[in-house]
Amino acid sequence: MPKLSEHEPLIHEGCEIVEASFGRFCEVGKLSRVAYSSFDDYSYCDRMADIANTSIGKFANIAALTRIGPTDHPMGNASLHHFLYRSAEYWDDTTPDAAFFERRRARRTVIGHDTWIGHGAIIKPEVTIGHGAIVAAGAVVTRDVAPYMIVAGVPAVPLRERFTPAVAERLLALAWWDWPHERLRAALDDFRALPAEAFLEAYGG
Repeated sequence: MPKLSEHEPLIHEGCEIVEASFGRFCEVGKLSRVAYSSFDDYSYCDRMADIANTSIGKFANIAALTRIGPTDHPMGNASLHHFLYRSAEYWDDTTPDAAFFERRRARRTVIGHDTWIGHGAIIKPEVTIGHGAIVAAGAVVTRDVAPYMIVAGVPAVPLRERFTPAVAERLLALAWWDWPHERLRAALDDFRALPAEAFLEAYGG
């Protein structure tokens, strides 16, 4: 396996990257598309993910075949078809509808720190996934998800909280995702071995 780098993302073969930015130790899986989006440090997506108009926090875990921030069509018009806004592809005397594309890109999806987006999940535009939340495989998320909540279904609904509210608040306050790379390494054994409550006791959260 190639090593991840703090200097440039690991982009696997067949990816389409359009006006995207990446933090340290990021990875984009084979045949994925990332457009008008940002990945913060340590975040990755697996193969064939399709991510548009999305701001992704640190340590996000995005599984294969996910769709995040999918673009939509003008449902209030007489036609749904993209000839309305990609007009220049059909007629020589027209131009693309720049305002439509600006509105589409402004409808940002936000993925919080240390999140897990399961295989095949879809997260709609203008939805925020809170820190530490889990989106189950195959879910279609149409509403915001609270931090440390697990959601599943079509449309997605809350299943349960990962931790008690008190523990979730302490994890949010600890904000370990902002630790320097060296501190993460020093705490690696405890990340691996300790339940969340014990980790908080050890690190003052």
